[in-house]
Amino acid sequence: MTDKPYTAGFISRYLDMLAGQRQLSDHTLEGYRRDLKELSAMAEPLTLPEIRPADLRRFITRLHAGGLSPRSISRKLSAWRGFFLWLLEENIITANPAEDIHAPRKDKPLPKALPVDEAVRLVATVTGDDDDTPDSKSRALCDHAMFELLYSSGLRVSELAGLDIHAVRQPGYISAGWIDLDEKEVTVTGKGNKTRTVPVGDAAINAIRNWLTVRPTSDTESDIRHAHALFLNSRRRRMSPRLIQSRLNEHARRLGLPVHVHPHVLRHSFASHLLQSSGDLRAVQELLGHASIASTQVYTALDFQHLASVYDATHPRAHKKKNTP
Repeated sequence: MTDKPYTAGFISRYLDMLAGQRQLSDHTLEGYRRDLKELSAMAEPLTLPEIRPADLRRFITRLHAGGLSPRSISRKLSAWRGFFLWLLEENIITANPAEDIHAPRKDKPLPKALPVDEAVRLVATVTGDDDDTPDSKSRALCDHAMFELLYSSGLRVSELAGLDIHAVRQPGYISAGWIDLDEKEVTVTGKGNKTRTVPVGDAAINAIRNWLTVRPTSDTESDIRHAHALFLNSRRRRMSPRLIQSRLNEHARRLGLPVHVHPHVLRHSFASHLLQSSGDLRAVQELLGHASIASTQVYTALDFQHLASVYDATHPRAHKKKNTP
């Protein structure tokens, strides 16, 4: 059996060293104490010099199987690694068994997607300032067209801002992206300077046509970067990604949506809703312009979350029966 006083003594000496040399807080030291006592308990009947990397991997697997988060496991492993390093420096062990041990990967946060009804309400509702001026109406039509197109085609905000009213290729300027209303498609240049063409839905096409009836002619003809821009701000210059984000967030707040909405939320919603309907991961990858299918696979988790919530809410065997008196 493990000599508990032997191990506890080294733990106490190590914590005393941390308190004296590193001046850690009592709260931090107590956390280290708990983590090291747990290590001692799991290691029985092994003594400290007998612990090997395979043993630590087994301990981590046990913690992971018990539901401990990767973040918490990483914290414990950090405490163990420091303890073994000190034991090595004190010539109590001959090698640090935790040196090449890694905690489970921390789960990446899933992208946030709106429910279908909220996404549709967000892009379909036209809002504007309280006044009824032509400028207010023009801004409302511009916002409506931008938001419909973001959700319709899953564009990045930078891709949306870079769109021209048609393809332009002339000395000094080549379009990075453009809209083709007749073909109902948009061509954009995304990450890695890769060009892709994505379909555009009828709702977005109609919203863009309405915007084009009031879109002002750019008064910056000397600057070709703005002359052909599909979306213009109040100064008749190309809309910036930052302004698009600000307008979308303001629009969402006016509608009373309970979450912070930015352009990438509509891109996530586009991907999630399309995958829920079609189940075609490769098609979604192409539409999003992902170089790797791994980037798109995160939406399968969103799809599973949706299915799981439906199951929990509707399946007669999803919940335990309540005890009746």
